[in-house]
Amino acid sequence: MKTEAALRTVPETSAVLFDLDGTLIDTAPDFIRCLNQLRDLHGLPALPPEHIRRSVSNGARAMIRVGFGLEPDHPDYLEKHTAFLDLYETGVAVETTLFEGMDELLEALEERGIPWGIVTNKPARFAVPLIEALDLADRCAALVCPDHVAQRKPHPEALILACQQMGTEPGTGIYVGDHERDIEAGRNAGMRTIAVRYGYIEQPESVDLWQADLIADTVTDLAKLLQ
Repeated sequence: MKTEAALRTVPETSAVLFDLDGTLIDTAPDFIRCLNQLRDLHGLPALPPEHIRRSVSNGARAMIRVGFGLEPDHPDYLEKHTAFLDLYETGVAVETTLFEGMDELLEALEERGIPWGIVTNKPARFAVPLIEALDLADRCAALVCPDHVAQRKPHPEALILACQQMGTEPGTGIYVGDHERDIEAGRNAGMRTIAVRYGYIEQPESVDLWQADLIADTVTDLAKLLQ
């Protein structure tokens, strides 16, 4: 892993992009609530929150795998996948919040005149009402979802589009994420990368292998790296 000096050997940071789930905001409580609600509708007991939480960054497909042991080729998969998404859409921000300390981190960026944005694999159907509910829409300089590009992360298209929207060059920006595909996407876009170990990670020790420029174990650590 590179040292903190890695962020200081290139031009001053022009923008910071964040992954959404597990990086900027803690969406796990609503994923857990919806999945266990769906299991209850099928007469199944609730799963322990931590059993679900570590798979949240992999989206609804992972939720159906965790909750019902089904893959997309199973005849019952589509029904449960659709039902889960419908439940989630009706309550994307019931229990979801910014990670503790994240609002202060964003305020610090704003005070320094550094724009920040979001690049996520979460469809706009869920991402837009979510950031509106958390009062982030007017603060966020860019929001790029899979609906806005031809190829999802780890392809760099979404990150490059976000930089274009903010009027910045990828080479002077930073991308922060909690999944290996985030770090790969950042590298592919020519951005510096920070992996956050506090996110939804099945094997926290695997973060060391992602080839991120830096690793933050907590939001406090992330704030220090972005100072």
